[in-house]
Amino acid sequence: MTIENYIKNNSLKIIVKPNAKKSEILGYDESRNAIKVAIAAHAEKGKANLEVIKFFSKLLKKPVKIKSGLTSKEKLLILA
Repeated sequence: MTIENYIKNNSLKIIVKPNAKKSEILGYDESRNAIKVAIAAHAEKGKANLEVIKFFSKLLKKPVKIKSGLTSKEKLLILA
């Protein structure tokens, strides 16, 4: 699975599963058109959001921001 195939208009829709043992891509959710990702951080005080940004910035080698979904499991990431 190459994540670049799912980037549209410099944005990427993801579904986050926090509190995982390690941060990793789990697969693709066809019904929601989103990448499923496990994040090794708790969903409190923005910890999981920071881990999402770090994980995808490192994976894509580009700066990443969360455009929407700061308090939701479904997020829209913008690539700079």
